[in-house]
Amino acid sequence: MSEEKTFWGHVEVFRWLLIRCIVVVFGLAVTAFCYKDFVFEHLILAPCNANFITYRLLGNIGLVVNVQQIDLININLASQLMTHLSISFYIALVVAFPYLIVELWLFVKPALYRDERKPAVVAILAFFFQFFLGMALAYFLIFPLTFNFLGTYQVSALVNNQISLNSYIGTFLGLLFMLGLVFEMPIVAYFFARIGVLKSSFLRHVRKVAVVLVLVAAAFITPSTDIFTMCLVAFPLWLLYEFSIIVAQKAEPKEAFKDETTEIFNDHSEE
Repeated sequence: MSEEKTFWGHVEVFRWLLIRCIVVVFGLAVTAFCYKDFVFEHLILAPCNANFITYRLLGNIGLVVNVQQIDLININLASQLMTHLSISFYIALVVAFPYLIVELWLFVKPALYRDERKPAVVAILAFFFQFFLGMALAYFLIFPLTFNFLGTYQVSALVNNQISLNSYIGTFLGLLFMLGLVFEMPIVAYFFARIGVLKSSFLRHVRKVAVVLVLVAAAFITPSTDIFTMCLVAFPLWLLYEFSIIVAQKAEPKEAFKDETTEIFNDHSEE
């Protein structure tokens, strides 16, 4: 039987965990920095190309999207270098994210009971799935359509659009990471329903209020203020809310269902 570690023993283990994570993130950032052409032309700037997969798929199913080639400009001296550095770091974080979670899990695992480990693993996998699903939706659907719409919209033929690199990167990263976080809504609903703080009946009762909150959240998430982008974001958020109701109902303790059924029955009896 292994000896129980002291406080400083845990600190030492955590210190080496941080060192390994920093080394992995730094190594991946350097790799992404070296493969600049692939990272920017095939990943970051791919939605600028009329041959982007989303535009081609929409065309194949009969949805005509008027895609135009949109060129970006740079107006700051060091902007391109700083963008290169920051994008390399963000890509390293995304790629290393599963490894970072595994390292954290191995650190926390000994402190959990056996019956707590399986739910924890399921929660981690669900977190991964929802986060990357949100990022994928933003990358392949919401951002390309938003960029194409806003990048080609003109109030007059006399006004030409010149999209700056900073504006593009800010909108791109903002949508991806915010959608990834927002897609954790069902996980949060499951957790609070499991501990008895949240009930599915309450979520159904406040649906009308939720519509307003979804629109406000969509306006907050979208870097621009146009209705088109806000609606693109609001629709999946509303679907997430409805899915969260189902998840919360599944996670509620059985006693909650009994109480809710009894309450409904009593209300009908009084009538």
